[in-house]
Amino acid sequence: MTITEERATTRAVRRLNRPDPAARSRGGQRFLLLGLILASMYSLFPVWWLMVAATKDRVGLYQSNGLWFSGWHLWDNLHQVFTYEDGIFLRWTANSFLYAGVGSLGGTLVALATGYGLARFQFPGRNLVFACVVGSFLIPIALLTMPLYLLFSKIGLVDTPWAMLIPCLISPFSVYLAKVYTEATIPYELLEAARIDGAGELRIFFSIVLRMMTTGGATVFLLAFVNTWNAFFLPLTVLRGEKNWTLNIGLYNWSGKRLESGIDVTSLVLTGALLSIIPMAIMMVAMRRYWRTGVTLGALK
Repeated sequence: MTITEERATTRAVRRLNRPDPAARSRGGQRFLLLGLILASMYSLFPVWWLMVAATKDRVGLYQSNGLWFSGWHLWDNLHQVFTYEDGIFLRWTANSFLYAGVGSLGGTLVALATGYGLARFQFPGRNLVFACVVGSFLIPIALLTMPLYLLFSKIGLVDTPWAMLIPCLISPFSVYLAKVYTEATIPYELLEAARIDGAGELRIFFSIVLRMMTTGGATVFLLAFVNTWNAFFLPLTVLRGEKNWTLNIGLYNWSGKRLESGIDVTSLVLTGALLSIIPMAIMMVAMRRYWRTGVTLGALK
């Protein structure tokens, strides 16, 4: 056998012993699928436990398997939630919708206008302003709660809806998302053409820019809504009267009554917690297309 034939035989043997790329790809896909299944189970496990617990009475809640049903008392629990303390739960739900809905809508409008200004207008100090916006990500909201409380107490806004609505209007992360989306979707040529046609800046923003930023605005609104709906420390600090509380603060107060007055309202707290996640689930399902598109664009940018 010649040297050339030996080399050819060696290469053939190496090709036969080399792993199949398709098999490696299938193995990686199985591993990824297994990881996704485990992550989904980890994420859905608390929701499943909450759904099961909301269907139990006090005896079943403490004496039965926590991961499976024991009787069906969901309707009784719902009736007690809506009638306990003269139906204060409905007032807390309305407050949460007010703070999360109105506050997030106003915050979205402010963020889109600010992001559009930073992306498409040249002015002295623009880079410094944007650097301050990005740097503010490092400041946790809990660190600003006490200064906000001191400020609102001086101007008489503590224990009013304005104490929740005003902080919702300012979100540096929303401004950043709006700037990124503006740079990707709003061309300079379109704005110059509108100015040549005689359109003012306000008309350009409300008639052209906002319509083209529907996807980005929906993403900003969804993130702001979820963040405000889940807020805890800020409403705990600036809201005193229970008629102005959010769902989170109200349910927290109920959970403390079991220890303070001897009344076991654990079933009510769990049922109320289950009801509190329904609006967010509906919001996520209804706006998932906008959310997915906006987040993907921000990641690519």
